[in-house]
This record gives sequence, structure tokens and C-alpha cells, in this order.
Amino acid sequence: MSEETLTVRSLERAPIRTRESGNTHSAWRMEIDSAGGSGTITLVDATPPFYRGEGLFLGWAQEQLAETYQRLLAPDDEPPFEVMQLG
Repeated sequence: MSEETLTVRSLERAPIRTRESGNTHSAWRMEIDSAGGSGTITLVDATPPFYRGEGLFLGWAQEQLAETYQRLLAPDDEPPFEVMQLG
């Protein structure tokens, strides 16, 4: 899947429970749209941290999820928008 086809719809904090642990963990949930469908990649703040894929990303390996999440999280190469201060 090429990078151009993925668009981040939202990035938000969410509580997550796992089968392996009775604890609630914090996580970052990234909702992503593409021409092929939509899905989420969730970064769970556990020790060690791990990723979960849903929808389009269900069944992806940890390495694929991590690489895609980090690539989409990276800032654009464009310079930040600045308002000119006149006067």
C-alpha cells in the first residue's frame, strides 16, 4: 500500500484493555482512511509498547503497523504556516 493512499482522519487518546492483562492501559488510536477502506492503528502504552490493527490493518505484523504509524505521525516537510505581523 502506498503512502499517498493513506489519510489520517484522527489521532486521539483512548483507554485500552487487553486479554493478557487485567489492567487498563493508555493508548494512541489513529483512524486512517484510504481508497481501499478504513481502519485504525493503536499504539498501546504498555511495557513493552505494542501496536494493534483493526479494519484495513487487521492481521498486519507489528513491524508493518509500527512503520506505517510512525510514517503517518511524522510532520510534513512543508514549513509551518506563519502569520505576518504588520505594523
